[in-house]
Amino acid sequence: MGHVEDMGDVNPEDLKALALGLQRLLQLADGLREADDRPPPLIAKVLDHLGCDMGEVVSVVSKFEAWEHVNVHRAVEAYLAGRTPEPEWFGISGQQQGSDDLVDMLVSARRQKAFDLGAAEYATAAIGPEESVDVVQLGLTLTRAPDGTPVLVGIRGYNEYGPPACRLEVLAGDRSAARATGVEVERLMREHNALRGQVLAFGVGEHRGNGLVTFLPRPTLGPDDVVLPDGLLDSIERHVVGIAEHSEKLLAAGQHLKRGLLLHGPPGTGKTHTVRYLMSRLEDCTVILVTGPAMRFLSQAAALARRLQPSMVVIEDVDLIAMDRDHPRNGSSPLLFALLDTMDGVGADADVTFVLTTNRADELERALTDRPGRIDLAVEVPRPDAEGRLRLLQLYGRDVDLRADLAPVVEATEGVTASFIKELLRRAVLEALRRNGSSVPVVGDELLDIARDMTDQRHALTSALLGGKTG
Repeated sequence: MGHVEDMGDVNPEDLKALALGLQRLLQLADGLREADDRPPPLIAKVLDHLGCDMGEVVSVVSKFEAWEHVNVHRAVEAYLAGRTPEPEWFGISGQQQGSDDLVDMLVSARRQKAFDLGAAEYATAAIGPEESVDVVQLGLTLTRAPDGTPVLVGIRGYNEYGPPACRLEVLAGDRSAARATGVEVERLMREHNALRGQVLAFGVGEHRGNGLVTFLPRPTLGPDDVVLPDGLLDSIERHVVGIAEHSEKLLAAGQHLKRGLLLHGPPGTGKTHTVRYLMSRLEDCTVILVTGPAMRFLSQAAALARRLQPSMVVIEDVDLIAMDRDHPRNGSSPLLFALLDTMDGVGADADVTFVLTTNRADELERALTDRPGRIDLAVEVPRPDAEGRLRLLQLYGRDVDLRADLAPVVEATEGVTASFIKELLRRAVLEALRRNGSSVPVVGDELLDIARDMTDQRHALTSALLGGKTG
């Protein structure tokens, strides 16, 4: 027979310790099970504020162009200032954030624990040529809808995984509350728009940029800085500035505000310089420059101009659009038609000026006459006459010790442009510095010699590129 150990031989203290150990093991298992059922900190923070289950959370998403990121941020800040004076921004940590909406990321955090509570992410956005601010790149904050309903507001800026857009997302247990919050933030975007009254260019430039929109300094030019034939600048000002100054009375009289100005003439005669004067003259006007490859953003530029009026859209070298090599040279370029349609679509009541410059008005004439009303005033900016050349010499030589009889220089520069004379003065000063090594007067004979050298046949191409005589 086998031997059966008598239970009386077991130490009672060992049994007690075993029982306590089993009890602790069961308690630990219950704790782990409860931890699995408890929502992660990110989800708990959201649901505790919204007061609903995850399945009841609704999201209202508004998408904006990437350059509106700073305006979304400023609007949310203004919204919070009236409802949550000390907002707490928090973020979502985890891998593969991708381009999912915030609510999708929260669902993943709840089901798969793919994301967790983290710090808000920030980026830098420009609000001027030399000024920038920090903006929320990926972050959420708890606040309330206009009616007091708890909501969560999130900002998601452009990232390398998603489309070039900025998103405003409002989460709530009630769709109408989320929608009302979004509507109010969009209203505040219009009120606090950082682009209003700025000089903007589509495309990346040398100044601190904001995605596709670059801020540029506003020129500071007076009427004495612009040399045009008598009466020409006055005519341009009456058309562009005059309408802006009397916009309210014109509208009251049933007159339209939108206007189009075409500046045409040889290269270097001062078309761009005249545009810069208009920028300076209209200090509170939003200016949007569209050139070169940025022509594909014409519709966005026009929409921006209407929203930020009073505004001016400048499209330089528009003849390059008309001279599309894939289409006959009769103004039938689709991009040119798109421009004309865009100009027409802004609306007559908008205080928007379209300024077009061209070296080849003949490339545009057919298209413009076939679609009248887009351009209200066409102004030729010609090569300067003798009086104009004298004024240009005096203008570009105003900071030079110019001791010269300018009459022979004026005669020798017949047929040149403002660009040519500007370069003439620079070369004269450079030559004086080269010879003497310090600031010295520029005398007439030296200036005349340089003018003759620049128009010499040996330098025919350089002369032509500077707007000199071509034949």
